[in-house]
Amino acid sequence: MVAVTADDTAAQLDALVTRLERTAEQLRSGDVSPDAAATLVEDAASLASQASAELDRLSRAATAEPIPGQDPLL
Repeated sequence: MVAVTADDTAAQLDALVTRLERTAEQLRSGDVSPDAAATLVEDAASLASQASAELDRLSRAATAEPIPGQDPLL
């Protein structure tokens, strides 16, 4: 099993944000058919769900690391 680092997760999140921004630009352009717009909205929802999962992973990784200078309780 390959360990996923916080940097990997952040990079994945950045890629998802870029794809979401591109999708939003396409939708705002108004140059898409209603069917294409519906597909773009579905894609955006899927991308947002993936981004949410990546943020959750980052959050969990951050809470798993001890705060510097804090000793564990006995």
